[in-house]
Amino acid sequence: MKKLFALIAMLVSASSFAQKMEQDQERRFRFGVIGGLNMNSVDGRSFKNEYNFNYQLGGFILINPLTKIGLQPEIHFAQQTATYSNDLTDIYDDLSLGGDQAKAKLSVLKFIGLVNFDIGPSQRVKLQLGPQFAMVIDENTGVQGAAKDIFKKGDFSAVGGIWLQLPVVFIGARYAHGLSNLNDIDNRDTWKSRSFQFITGITF
Repeated sequence: MKKLFALIAMLVSASSFAQKMEQDQERRFRFGVIGGLNMNSVDGRSFKNEYNFNYQLGGFILINPLTKIGLQPEIHFAQQTATYSNDLTDIYDDLSLGGDQAKAKLSVLKFIGLVNFDIGPSQRVKLQLGPQFAMVIDENTGVQGAAKDIFKKGDFSAVGGIWLQLPVVFIGARYAHGLSNLNDIDNRDTWKSRSFQFITGITF
């Protein structure tokens, strides 16, 4: 009987040790791939007040030096679109749209730095806050003439969201609010980005 109790105690101890090792690994370092839906819009008279459906793909690193607080740098490739309004030609008479071009299409690299705050006793639910810098790497505006590139190449945003870590996979949702004026023509109209992001991926 004593040997049985000793065996049970050893198994419980081994299980506790394995669980602690898993928690320690979660607190220190993980990485993964991320992708999802990017619903974006541009505020300003020159654009319609609507969200456009696009995608984003990228990778991330989870660095957890503290029990309840961690860091999460990310890099994403994303597409963004914005539909012109009739006010574009009212404000800028020298801009003419070619053919049936109705949208500006941008390809961007997003550099995101998030601080994670664990919610509740587990480490599976995280509140995420931090800055984002989006760099335009390709711009298709359909604008004719000299001013073909009408957007600034960089955009700073504030990001907030929620992250649910499941075994291997995760799901999450975020909101990014642009702080920069994207108008690279002049200051007659202010353009600022907004986006809702619904994400999922794999954590290693």
